[in-house]
Amino acid sequence: MSLTPGAATFTADSYQKDSVGYVGVLKTNSVKDDIALRRVHPKPTATFSGVARSGLKFTRTMTLTGALTPTADLIYDVSVSCPVGVDPTALATATALFAAMAAEADFATLVSGGKITY
Repeated sequence: MSLTPGAATFTADSYQKDSVGYVGVLKTNSVKDDIALRRVHPKPTATFSGVARSGLKFTRTMTLTGALTPTADLIYDVSVSCPVGVDPTALATATALFAAMAAEADFATLVSGGKITY
Protein backbone atom coordinates (compact mmCIF):
# COMPACT_ATOMS: atom_id res chain seq x y z
CA MET A 1 0.00 0.00 0.00
CA SER A 2 1.21 3.52 -0.68
CA LEU A 3 0.33 7.14 0.01
CA THR A 4 0.58 9.78 -2.70
CA PRO A 5 0.43 13.26 -1.16
CA GLY A 6 0.89 15.74 -3.99
CA ALA A 7 3.43 14.36 -6.44
CA ALA A 8 5.29 12.30 -3.82
CA THR A 9 4.92 8.58 -3.20
CA PHE A 10 5.40 6.90 0.17
CA THR A 11 5.39 3.10 0.45
CA ALA A 12 4.24 1.19 3.53
CA ASP A 13 7.31 -0.08 5.35
CA SER A 14 6.41 -0.96 8.94
CA TYR A 15 3.24 -2.19 10.58
CA GLN A 16 2.24 -2.16 14.23
CA LYS A 17 -1.11 -2.69 15.89
CA ASP A 18 -2.24 0.93 15.64
CA SER A 19 0.29 2.55 13.31
CA VAL A 20 1.78 2.23 9.87
CA GLY A 21 5.10 3.72 8.77
CA TYR A 22 5.72 4.80 5.18
CA VAL A 23 8.98 5.71 3.45
CA GLY A 24 9.53 8.09 0.57
CA VAL A 25 11.96 7.93 -2.32
CA LEU A 26 14.53 10.11 -0.52
CA LYS A 27 14.85 7.62 2.36
CA THR A 28 18.34 6.20 3.01
CA ASN A 29 20.17 4.91 6.08
CA SER A 30 21.11 8.47 7.01
CA VAL A 31 18.26 10.51 5.46
CA LYS A 32 14.70 10.44 6.76
CA ASP A 33 11.74 10.69 4.41
CA ASP A 34 8.98 9.18 6.53
CA ILE A 35 5.27 9.39 7.22
CA ALA A 36 3.66 7.68 10.20
CA LEU A 37 -0.11 7.25 10.60
CA ARG A 38 -1.34 6.31 14.07
CA ARG A 39 -4.59 5.85 15.96
CA VAL A 40 -5.92 5.37 19.47
CA HIS A 41 -9.38 3.89 19.81
CA PRO A 42 -11.99 5.65 21.99
CA LYS A 43 -12.13 4.73 25.65
CA PRO A 44 -15.74 5.31 26.73
CA THR A 45 -16.77 5.87 30.33
CA ALA A 46 -20.16 5.62 31.98
CA THR A 47 -20.83 9.29 31.17
CA PHE A 48 -18.86 9.98 27.97
CA SER A 49 -18.56 8.05 24.71
CA GLY A 50 -14.90 8.95 24.33
CA VAL A 51 -12.72 10.34 21.57
CA ALA A 52 -10.86 8.68 18.74
CA ARG A 53 -7.33 10.00 18.38
CA SER A 54 -5.54 10.03 15.05
CA GLY A 55 -2.15 11.31 14.07
CA LEU A 56 0.09 11.96 11.13
CA LYS A 57 3.81 12.61 11.45
CA PHE A 58 6.01 13.64 8.53
CA THR A 59 9.79 13.67 9.00
CA ARG A 60 12.33 14.66 6.37
CA THR A 61 16.06 15.28 6.77
CA MET A 62 16.92 18.71 5.42
CA THR A 63 20.19 20.23 4.27
CA LEU A 64 20.95 23.36 6.31
CA THR A 65 22.62 26.62 5.32
CA GLY A 66 24.25 28.93 7.84
CA ALA A 67 23.68 26.49 10.72
CA LEU A 68 26.10 24.71 13.06
CA THR A 69 25.25 21.31 11.56
CA PRO A 70 24.93 20.33 7.90
CA THR A 71 21.56 18.55 8.29
CA ALA A 72 18.63 18.22 10.67
CA ASP A 73 15.11 16.79 10.63
CA LEU A 74 12.06 18.84 9.69
CA ILE A 75 9.03 17.39 11.51
CA TYR A 76 5.32 18.07 11.07
CA ASP A 77 3.25 16.26 13.70
CA VAL A 78 -0.55 16.56 13.53
CA SER A 79 -2.80 15.17 16.24
CA VAL A 80 -6.60 14.93 15.97
CA SER A 81 -9.06 14.24 18.78
CA CYS A 82 -12.50 13.38 17.39
CA PRO A 83 -15.45 12.83 19.76
CA VAL A 84 -17.47 9.67 19.19
CA GLY A 85 -20.77 10.56 17.53
CA VAL A 86 -19.66 13.64 15.57
CA ASP A 87 -21.70 14.15 12.40
CA PRO A 88 -19.69 12.88 9.38
CA THR A 89 -20.54 15.96 7.32
CA ALA A 90 -19.44 18.30 10.11
CA LEU A 91 -16.23 16.28 10.47
CA ALA A 92 -15.52 16.49 6.72
CA THR A 93 -16.12 20.25 6.81
CA ALA A 94 -13.79 20.73 9.78
CA THR A 95 -11.11 18.55 8.15
CA ALA A 96 -11.33 20.59 4.93
CA LEU A 97 -11.05 23.81 6.94
CA PHE A 98 -7.96 22.48 8.74
CA ALA A 99 -6.33 21.47 5.44
CA ALA A 100 -7.07 24.91 4.01
CA MET A 101 -5.55 26.63 7.07
CA ALA A 102 -2.39 24.52 6.75
CA ALA A 103 -2.10 25.58 3.10
CA GLU A 104 -2.47 29.29 3.88
CA ALA A 105 0.39 31.74 3.45
CA ASP A 106 0.03 32.77 7.11
CA PHE A 107 0.92 29.24 8.21
CA ALA A 108 3.89 29.15 5.83
CA THR A 109 5.08 32.46 7.33
CA LEU A 110 4.75 31.02 10.81
CA VAL A 111 6.74 27.90 9.92
CA SER A 112 9.44 29.64 7.88
CA GLY A 113 9.92 32.75 9.97
CA GLY A 114 8.20 32.22 13.29
CA LYS A 115 5.84 35.12 12.58
CA ILE A 116 2.19 35.07 13.60
CA THR A 117 -0.08 37.27 11.55
CA TYR A 118 -2.78 39.05 13.57
